[in-house]
Amino acid sequence: MSLFKNKVVLITGGTGSLGKVLTRRLLSNPNDLPKKIIIFSRDEAKQHAMRVDYKQKIQATDEIIYEDFKKLVEFRIGDIRNYHSVCAALDGVNIVINTAALKQVPTCEYFPYEAVQTNIGGAENIVRAIRENKLTIDTVVGVSTDKACKPINVMGMTKAIQERVFINANISIPSTRFICVRYGNVLASRGSVVPLFREQIKNGGPVTITTTDMTRFLLSLDKAVDTVIASIENAYPGEIYIPKVPSARILDVATALIEDRNIETIITGIRPGEKVHEILVSYEESQHTVDRGIYYAIQPMLPELLPYITKRNMLHKEYSSGDSVLNLEDTKQLLYDHKLNIDAPFNYEGEFLR
Repeated sequence: MSLFKNKVVLITGGTGSLGKVLTRRLLSNPNDLPKKIIIFSRDEAKQHAMRVDYKQKIQATDEIIYEDFKKLVEFRIGDIRNYHSVCAALDGVNIVINTAALKQVPTCEYFPYEAVQTNIGGAENIVRAIRENKLTIDTVVGVSTDKACKPINVMGMTKAIQERVFINANISIPSTRFICVRYGNVLASRGSVVPLFREQIKNGGPVTITTTDMTRFLLSLDKAVDTVIASIENAYPGEIYIPKVPSARILDVATALIEDRNIETIITGIRPGEKVHEILVSYEESQHTVDRGIYYAIQPMLPELLPYITKRNMLHKEYSSGDSVLNLEDTKQLLYDHKLNIDAPFNYEGEFLR
């Protein structure tokens, strides 16, 4: 199936971890190449670094991507929080993938209104621009987080509202399909725990653990991209797509990375806004969550969207990171499989290994 062929794809926040891997994936399939990929963000330094990174490929398999990159990728400076900037970026676009976000939990706690402006206001700007300018956009994907489920922190609260902004937009703009994806910690993304632990270990420690029983869902950047693409291919208007992924104790992640090194661990206590266990589907949401193979789909609650939903294969239970936790050996294997063990070259933020 051709999802992107001859389409114009806009990735907001496209210089981030997900945007970089998503761009590489879109460029890697010659049978489904977009007409154009627009990287929309406000950081010119990150845009320049991404452009340079793609122009310095040294592996033979990179050449296809490099040639496509020169022809297909456009960098656009703009701010998701500025309505006129968003209007200009959306002109002529077919698919929007909204990855722009303030996503660091402590940062959002200390600057809550900044999170509101980016995570909620940014989503509303996309919806408003499509509605007021009558733009013919096929699909908008909002990228959310497990912290949006039963949120206790500002980041999760703003992401939960972002989900509702996009879901509601299906009513006022039925010609565009608005869907979301929701997932847990991405293993190699900026600010995630694995890069932090690796850096602490390489510096001789100590490794900082918030609490010994904390668990998190863990998935790779590629799996996050898989989820976005699966939602574009299969999700009905208003659905939230969720990958079925393993969870692990953060203490086991640290132990797996430390291995037999003489590195001290320190328990620091839970940071502002953190949970011990994350939840991808609440019990209340589970009553309208269906099984889609390797994904769950939370179906919308709004009665206006009821024609799209079904009542088969409902989940009927909470989906928590504390339910089925990997043991230490399986956690080690997970890190090894994704080349995240301490001795492996680190593929940070989806950059090519050199």
